Amino acid sequence: MGSRVSGPEARVEAERAAVSARPQHLLLTLLGDHWYPERVDLPSTVLVSLLGEFGVAQANARAALSRLARRGLLLSRRDGRRTNYALTDEGIRTLDAGTERIFTFARGTSTWDGRWTLVTFSVPEEQRTVRSHLRSRLGWLGFAPLFDAVYAAPGDREHDAVAVLAELGVQKAAVVVGRASSAIAGGDPARAWDLEDLRRRYEEFAARFAPLGDLVDELTPAQALVARTAAIDVWREFPGLDPELPQELLPEHWPQARARELFAALYDGLAPAATERVRELVHEGAPDRAPLVSFHTTCDALDLVARDQQKL
Repeated sequence: MGSRVSGPEARVEAERAAVSARPQHLLLTLLGDHWYPERVDLPSTVLVSLLGEFGVAQANARAALSRLARRGLLLSRRDGRRTNYALTDEGIRTLDAGTERIFTFARGTSTWDGRWTLVTFSVPEEQRTVRSHLRSRLGWLGFAPLFDAVYAAPGDREHDAVAVLAELGVQKAAVVVGRASSAIAGGDPARAWDLEDLRRRYEEFAARFAPLGDLVDELTPAQALVARTAAIDVWREFPGLDPELPQELLPEHWPQARARELFAALYDGLAPAATERVRELVHEGAPDRAPLVSFHTTCDALDLVARDQQKL
């Protein structure tokens, strides 16, 4: 009889299976963690090997590369018999925006002046794809639907809301920043969020990743790469779920800060070992590119974004 996998191996294998289901998303995460903001290309064989670390089949990995190229996030070029891929300017901008949002999220609550930002819009049925994108983007910015086509977020988020409306070409819209009347029953914008469900998600994050936090020093480079990637893959969902309500609107013992502390401990603590494994994989297919593999921590990610945006 074969022995059952236990300890660090069992934890890591569970995470490997969880993150491998979306190869495009996974590859962008890996590039964002270990290659961004490099614009130097990498052979497709290297990128396929990176995805292979997570159990993604070669055919699925190559399909992911092709789809990311069609989306304008990667640029392919021939180098003899080999195909190389590099991040496009759009790909870099996508990683800039994602990195900035993920690593500014939950860094601490600021003083709230009692104002809310409301976005109301009208998008015709024939433009439902635009409407879907708008709702998704507003959610990423911390807005939630208060009523049909009325989205709310705490604080002054006028600039972000106007920018998204302009980018998507939505002209029938209004953005209002002000205080909500307490005289209207059911008119509290804070009710737009299911805080009990959000609490449950934070608690599930802690239960899932705390055991890996206890194993940081025991993981091999290959295991560290999987664990670190899985942690940010789950953590990155929270900015689209949690509007970072002011402290006075939150229930007692709110778990956000503890969850972020755990995420930072994993992401930063596993970075050197995970990068070692990525460097090994890149060296196998492109030795000259291996020294360019790097990592950033939760503290220095924003500095990296600022430096990169000056180049665009």
